[in-house]
Amino acid sequence: MSSATWRRVTVLLALALSAFTFNTTENLPIGLLPLISEDLDVTFSSVGYLVTGYGLTVAVVSLPLAQVTRDLPRRWVLTGVLAVLVMSTLVSIVAASYWVLLTARIATAVAQALFWAVMAPVAVGLFAPEVRGRVIAVMSVGGSLATVLGVPAGTWLGQQGGWRAPFLVLTALSLAALVLIAALLPTSRPQDSHGAYGSAPHTGRFVVTLLATAVSVTGMFAGFTYVVQLLTDVTGFTDETVSALLFVFGLAGIAGVSGVGQILDRFPNGSLVLTIGLQAVALLGLWLFATEKVAVIAMLALLGASAAPVFMATQARILVVAPGRTEIGFAANSAAFNVGIAVGAAVGGLVLAPLGARGVFGIGALVTFAALAVVAGESLLADRPGGGPRPDGQPSSPAGRKVAT
Repeated sequence: MSSATWRRVTVLLALALSAFTFNTTENLPIGLLPLISEDLDVTFSSVGYLVTGYGLTVAVVSLPLAQVTRDLPRRWVLTGVLAVLVMSTLVSIVAASYWVLLTARIATAVAQALFWAVMAPVAVGLFAPEVRGRVIAVMSVGGSLATVLGVPAGTWLGQQGGWRAPFLVLTALSLAALVLIAALLPTSRPQDSHGAYGSAPHTGRFVVTLLATAVSVTGMFAGFTYVVQLLTDVTGFTDETVSALLFVFGLAGIAGVSGVGQILDRFPNGSLVLTIGLQAVALLGLWLFATEKVAVIAMLALLGASAAPVFMATQARILVVAPGRTEIGFAANSAAFNVGIAVGAAVGGLVLAPLGARGVFGIGALVTFAALAVVAGESLLADRPGGGPRPDGQPSSPAGRKVAT
């Protein structure tokens, strides 16, 4: 392996580590809820706001931050957001009050919003355009490991050494990623990367992609937010078994991300249709066969294998259809994703009482089928080419544009 290739691979792995750290930090309070509540003397719902406020912040600030920083070298931007992550997790460790912890969480969310906007263009720009899908898959595996490994391990560590202990580990991981990226990522103009612009910009298809993200995530979280109630109250699994089933869900997600990554480069739109379609089938199956344990396990695994790659597939589509700079497109997609989470959880909460935990999965399936219809009808909905001429005068196709060195 040449020194240049070694440097690119190392930066890619550092970016994947950053994704793992950010996603773990975002969701860790869920597992530490009782510990934080007792230590800071606040209610469970207040601790829940540490996650809700985080997601809303990402949704609100993603686009403005991407616009403001669009011309800054990505080495500076990523070094800055990781420095914020290091400092905010340190503040979380020493926080003596709920409000200090909430402030640190909001600062981390702001950093994460910018990280997700610039991460993919930087990562794909390090390698040839032909392997974009596989590069995105590596990034997605890093993020998915947060669910399978990061949050469970952080919860266990918090139970053993107090809720601040996992944040100390996250500080060390983010510091390692910071050092690697600051030392090895080239300092170049972001617009010079072949990942800076869509290869076939199209405003209509871009809007369809954002709709697919928002609606499919709404369907997913309308049901999945209440998966524990379904597994225990309807299917009849014990509380101890639920943890193992969620682990199966997470492992299936990693397998799905890895598998879809192999076909993204050849079938970017087909991958999106496939993942959303399988998610719809899985949610429908959980509604239809909610009382059958074997079927529920199979459908839960299918849901993990399909839902996790949906965001990855939409990210790959952004690299193709973004009508302007791709980091703006990624910021919009991240905002759509977080809006979908919030709306999905709210919709599920509204129908939980009248329909029960089983019914919310039926609603989630209907919403996801609506997302599938949007993607399948793209040719009718996306009838207007977009973007216009590129601001740098370069052709839309990534062919011939240089890999960062």
